[in-house]
Amino acid sequence: MKLLEGKTALITGASRGIGEAIAREFAEQGACVAFTFNSSEERALKLEVALTEKCGKAKAYKSDASSYEATEKLVNDVISDFGKIDIVVNNAGITRDNLILRMSEEQWDEVINTNLKSVFNMTRHVSRHMMRNRCGSIINISSIVGMKGNPGQANYAASKAGIIGFTKSIAREIGSRNIRCNAIAPGFIETEMTEKLDEATREKYFENIPLGRFGRPQEVAEVCVFLASDMSSYISGQTISVCGALNV
Repeated sequence: MKLLEGKTALITGASRGIGEAIAREFAEQGACVAFTFNSSEERALKLEVALTEKCGKAKAYKSDASSYEATEKLVNDVISDFGKIDIVVNNAGITRDNLILRMSEEQWDEVINTNLKSVFNMTRHVSRHMMRNRCGSIINISSIVGMKGNPGQANYAASKAGIIGFTKSIAREIGSRNIRCNAIAPGFIETEMTEKLDEATREKYFENIPLGRFGRPQEVAEVCVFLASDMSSYISGQTISVCGALNV
């Protein structure tokens, strides 16, 4: 039996990168997969087809994770289409990097709303459904930057640190209803963003990573499977770093 067979997962921001890897691995492990995208419609629809071939049922939803109303509609639509939500992965996120003296209010607000408020939006709207079913796993994608900080990323670091505090609080708040809430803090992961780095810059980053390489999206996805499955049934309120021993 596959690890997520019989479960339905909702993943935000899954049309590319880490989110796409999570969606693919969940489908491989037998979950029905609902996922969101914001702008990459063509790519999302291709992923929907690929996931459906793997797990039998998958659907892409265009939704703005930073919108409270849009998230409420999304949760209702997924429950209507799939019948239930067992797993949520809050993965939607952006960067708007700048030094604090140059950072605009808009850059701050956009990152906080997309990265942190979105986690509140989803948890607020899905928790009642999970509480009614007395089961659920909520997985929040934070970042190693939320644990150690990074120059030029005060907004991003604040949003990802906030996710960790939120995760611990929610785990305590709704754990009595058999709902678990955990966070994953990826380090440097091979994505479209890191692929643009020149070799000298990559080597400089590698010097601070004892494993000597960037991580793969698949490696984050596999931790997500563990936290989504019954293998982690007594793990809640935790943050798991996937960072190659990058010094925090």
